[in-house]
Amino acid sequence: MVVVGAGSESYRKTLDFLEAGAKVLIVSRSFSSDIENLHKAGKVSLQKAEVEEAEAFIATLSPKPDLLVAATDNHRLNAQLIQHAKSAGCMVYAPDNPSISDFTLPALARVGDVRIAISTAGRSPAMARVLRQRIEKMVTEEDLLQIELQNHVREVLKRQIGDQKTRKKLLYKILRDSEVGRLLREGKLEEAQERATNIVSATGTAATQSSGGRIK
Repeated sequence: MVVVGAGSESYRKTLDFLEAGAKVLIVSRSFSSDIENLHKAGKVSLQKAEVEEAEAFIATLSPKPDLLVAATDNHRLNAQLIQHAKSAGCMVYAPDNPSISDFTLPALARVGDVRIAISTAGRSPAMARVLRQRIEKMVTEEDLLQIELQNHVREVLKRQIGDQKTRKKLLYKILRDSEVGRLLREGKLEEAQERATNIVSATGTAATQSSGGRIK
């Protein structure tokens, strides 16, 4: 696929396509540092070029890409790129104009490993972007550490607790534990993991004693 434009919106959409396994070529007169970093990591190819005439640019593409994304800061140029790419048989997507695109993509909030999709059904890409920014500010470092902790605890539970309902109750107990929360707010993930493991072990011991030496 080919992405024309290398600003912040181009970068965000490129990340979406990379996660889906796409091979991406980005064409622009200049590139943001984020896109340069993707290139250095071997994740995208770059072509430095000034795209002024949409029809002429599309004609230079050989073979034609399966998908062309028009993400420049020129609304008129984006529309022209979409028009000529469609005529050349490409699927097309313009972040600033979902109505002329072959599909829509939700605005995707990214914080650590968290992904939250926001869609306005194409009615307001600008508002989807605003909501994305609000959500990204809502997700805290404590939330991200809690995700790491929960992943750790799930592995411990699989080894120590056989009953699925008990495992679920323990995950929520740890999620709501005030001491665990305090440790995570202070960035003390290892100490939070130790406390969570102790909670699991105490429950496993109690279950063993109540069942006469075996965990139900």
